Amino acid sequence: MPLLRRTGSKSATRGPYRTVIWAVLLGLLFGLIGAGEYPEDRLRVVRNYFHERPVSGDIVLVAIDEKSVQKVGRWPWPRSRYAELISKIGASHPKMQVHDFIFPDRTTPVEDAALERAISSNTNVVLAILDRVGIDNEPGVSVRSLPRFYRNAQIGSISAHYNYANEIWNLNYWVPIGGRKFPTFATIMTERKVSDRPSFRIDYAFDVKSIPKISAIDLLAGRVPASALRGKVVIVGPDAWRQYDQYMIPGQGKYGGVYVHIIAAETLKAGDPVDMGWLLVLVITLGAILLCLRMSGPKRPLVLVAVGIGLLAVPVALEANLIFIDITPALFTLIFVGTALGWAHAKKRGLVNTVSGLPNMHALRRSHQERNRTLVAARILNFPQIVSTMSLAQEANLIEQIVARLKVGSEIETVYQGDEGIFAWTVQPDTAIGHHVEALHALFRSPAKVDGKQFDISVSFGVEIGSGRSISNRLGSALVAADEAHREGLRWKYHDPERLKDAEWRLSLLGQLDNAIDNGQVWVAFQPQMDLTTGFTKGAEALARWTHPEKGPISPSEFIAAAEQNDRIEKLTFFVLDRAIAVAAKVNRDHRPFDMAVNLSARMLSNPILPSRVSALLRKHHLDPARLTLELTETATLATNGSDIEPLLRLRDLGIKISIDDYGTGLSTLEYLKKIPASEIKIDQSFVKSMRDNRSDLVMVQSTIALAHSLGRTVVAEGVENRETLDLLVAMKCEVAQGFVIARPSSFSDLSRRLTSERKRRAA
Repeated sequence: MPLLRRTGSKSATRGPYRTVIWAVLLGLLFGLIGAGEYPEDRLRVVRNYFHERPVSGDIVLVAIDEKSVQKVGRWPWPRSRYAELISKIGASHPKMQVHDFIFPDRTTPVEDAALERAISSNTNVVLAILDRVGIDNEPGVSVRSLPRFYRNAQIGSISAHYNYANEIWNLNYWVPIGGRKFPTFATIMTERKVSDRPSFRIDYAFDVKSIPKISAIDLLAGRVPASALRGKVVIVGPDAWRQYDQYMIPGQGKYGGVYVHIIAAETLKAGDPVDMGWLLVLVITLGAILLCLRMSGPKRPLVLVAVGIGLLAVPVALEANLIFIDITPALFTLIFVGTALGWAHAKKRGLVNTVSGLPNMHALRRSHQERNRTLVAARILNFPQIVSTMSLAQEANLIEQIVARLKVGSEIETVYQGDEGIFAWTVQPDTAIGHHVEALHALFRSPAKVDGKQFDISVSFGVEIGSGRSISNRLGSALVAADEAHREGLRWKYHDPERLKDAEWRLSLLGQLDNAIDNGQVWVAFQPQMDLTTGFTKGAEALARWTHPEKGPISPSEFIAAAEQNDRIEKLTFFVLDRAIAVAAKVNRDHRPFDMAVNLSARMLSNPILPSRVSALLRKHHLDPARLTLELTETATLATNGSDIEPLLRLRDLGIKISIDDYGTGLSTLEYLKKIPASEIKIDQSFVKSMRDNRSDLVMVQSTIALAHSLGRTVVAEGVENRETLDLLVAMKCEVAQGFVIARPSSFSDLSRRLTSERKRRAA
């Protein structure tokens, strides 16, 4: 017995320090691979709010903004007009004028000569040079103005490295291009000598909105007094969305790249930024953790919390003085140690089985994330007889084998162990539970092997699919079902008090759908589609929605799929068509040319009167057929039935556009594309949403656009949820985009307000 106590004591002593060793290794790895870049940036944005301040006002922005571009009527401006801007600035006697533009190509001799004269006639003119650096920080081809423009001007670099979020956190003092060191705009505007240090961190605590800003067109029109620029550093740069020089100013929004140069210069004006990195902070944190481990009782968690608060608070004071540190490796290490110590403490509190280390049923009852999932319980019927012949180590080995079989080929995250051979876990509600449990039962036909001995395992399963009750009650129901399955000679059995109600709902769904259409519970939402060449709404897709008076919104995937599978889709389709065509006709009368897209199930093509009914609806609402697009669904059904092509040809001959919906998910072969009389291909949102992170999806989108264009088809990309994806689609020459970044599906009144707003913007 004394020997056991000493062994346990040594193990308890080694445990925390083994945790620290792992924490050191993982913390170093975390810092070396930059795993904390995203949370680090977001924490820094939060800290900036604590010492937000205005800029000095010594740097004035002359912005080529939307008003300036519209007034001149084109972009880029004629060089004579830009020369006029340089002369206007020079007449105000600024300290210097810095131009965030490059003039790489020849235009007309007269225009080029005008710009050259303006540069040579004004002192302290700075022109830009760019060595393209992207998200991978790899140098590319440098972009320069014509040599004649550099003769009487200083050259400054506008190169910058941006990250995954299109943010620029660090800027160089100078950039090597062609064997020369070119100072960056920030270095030039603050008149600093080129530093030996390569880069500095930008302090985004400066408020972008406090930067003095003058519209270029106001300056050209003489509406700006010379005193506004006299003695100032004047920087000229793009500030219109159409110029595509946009970056995220962390915590403040998207602005032109010229704002980054201004804030970087303000950072240097405030002092010399010092970047301490992450290693020193990690070492100090590890020292505090080691000190904490020498304590016991309630002091230990209090010290860990104090260290965490210090990690979050100290950088606020340091960054106010331009001293920057990275804390996420240290935070990760602290959280790792705290979690490990907490897990050890949880074992002592009885949430873990002492033999296997698995969470026990108390842990299941406390788990919030398991409550809305299907609960499965397994009872090992001969477990007490088997373990009665085993040591603790052998019992742990047996449990390990049981759990390994339960997790084979499934997405089970956690298996909970109870007494007397009870195991429980949860799965997603949409899991094919019959296949899941049958496959598990088959795995237990083979005996378990422990220390060379074979043990047959008898098991039964019970399933409780979710009834809104507590975990304890649901677990009891699942175990009752497992016992009933054993008594009845079954492998598994359900226990679901709600299943009869759900079955009744599913059986009556189609009948209720017909009544819902008649009673006005089914309505049509409209999701706008953007023309990527103009940036304005060109049309919308009509989408069926059902709001049940008792159950609330019903998922379209539920009622539309049920209607298609049971050949009850016709009434719903013509309801949506009637409403969509009526709305499209009104928009075309009240606003401008506007297209409307409606989903058409392939099952509808077997109806010989489909073309005539669609034609009748178009005549009823006086809509040009060219403004209606029918999007085909269920392409697999269509692809195997050549007779379905005839109705499509008749619809096309009416002037209606045909679109291939969800392209890429079905049998969308080249032969299929050639056979279907479609003028449009709609790329499935699953590819569009992930193309920024998944190269194969990016290639899929690019190749689809190229293929469509080669066949003379236009392309619609659905599922566009962020501006970066939208910019990628513009670069790929995709014509139309649809998704949450543009607008969510909404009522006709919301659509009308959007179109009215766009009409006012066009008029302005």
